[in-house]
Amino acid sequence: MSSNRELEAIRQKRLIELRQQLAEEQQKTEQNQASQVQKQSLLREILTSEARQRLNRIKLVKPDFIAKLELQLIQIAQSGRVRLPINDEQLKQILIQLQGVKRETKFRRM
Repeated sequence: MSSNRELEAIRQKRLIELRQQLAEEQQKTEQNQASQVQKQSLLREILTSEARQRLNRIKLVKPDFIAKLELQLIQIAQSGRVRLPINDEQLKQILIQLQGVKRETKFRRM
């Protein structure tokens, strides 16, 4: 009978651990959602509607690049390096700067 008690104690301990993990994951998810909402709000303030549309189109093509771009846009706006709101032409220039020099691959035939 003591093995049943030990087994039940182990189950209870594991259940508590799982509940704690779930609570932590929910908290992280809520924080992530809150930061996303805040980021989108900031982007609405610093970008014109045309620039936001371009940003959304880029998000469809290069979702990994967009996080870097959004962070860069917020930093540029907060530092005062550009006049707000950022229009589509300014966004294009920022994109060109962020992409930087592209590597060229040359093939030599022998």
